[in-house]
Amino acid sequence: MIATFVLLSITINAQIKNAKTETVTIYGNCGMCETKIENAGNIKKVAKVDWDQDSKMATLTYDTTKTNPDEILKRIALAGYDSDKFLAPNDVYDNLHGCCQYDRVAKVPVKVEETTGNHNNHLNHTETPKIEAQEVNQLKVVFDNYFVVKDALISSDGNTTSIASKELLTAINNVKMDKLDMDVHMVWMKVVNQIKKDTELISKSKDINKQRNHFTTLSKDIYSLLKVAKYEVPVYFQHCPMYNDGKGANWLSKENAVKNPYYGSMMLTCGKTVETIK
Repeated sequence: MIATFVLLSITINAQIKNAKTETVTIYGNCGMCETKIENAGNIKKVAKVDWDQDSKMATLTYDTTKTNPDEILKRIALAGYDSDKFLAPNDVYDNLHGCCQYDRVAKVPVKVEETTGNHNNHLNHTETPKIEAQEVNQLKVVFDNYFVVKDALISSDGNTTSIASKELLTAINNVKMDKLDMDVHMVWMKVVNQIKKDTELISKSKDINKQRNHFTTLSKDIYSLLKVAKYEVPVYFQHCPMYNDGKGANWLSKENAVKNPYYGSMMLTCGKTVETIK
């Protein structure tokens, strides 16, 4: 048994570069829990989770240059499983199969970050908003750069659109996932890969038509993100019914007045506001 475990560890470490291994407690009940916990935590060649049903202990092996235990445990929490550090969202836990609903103990919600050296829990009223502001401000830079890309498309300027997209990509890559609030983090994990892909493709092209094509899916994912993360001012979700052979396309704007990024001056005011996000 020991020899098998050692061999397994060597194999995993060989697959994951810069590997570090830690053990943590993750709560669950059964074989179904084991599958969900490990699937949520595993990322090929980046992170590997091995959870033991009897001891509730999980062995985390991860590439220290690409991830960390907090990111792994947050993904597992989003799948419905508490650890001693992160609490799963109540609605996700409630939707687990009956046999998977382990006994929960009181824990600190993910969005609360304890301050070093302060163990009396007497946080004053000015500290909590500061934490929330840091979480939102990370994505504010992403949203701000999205609006710059949108404005460049309105001008039908492929070169400026490309440059603005590179700035957007930098903002996306600078987001620290472990600092995001739980509901924002959940959406971010779903959309970040597609957002990066669309932004990169826009940045690599000077063809305004290709850029606009990728902007449609980029806008869809930014909309999903903005719905949970919010913005400092109202944002208008707008729709053009003509684009893509009448299939239509959406975008986001800080202005209620319609300025269409899919047609520019050709049909600048084509479209309407369909939702105001506050």
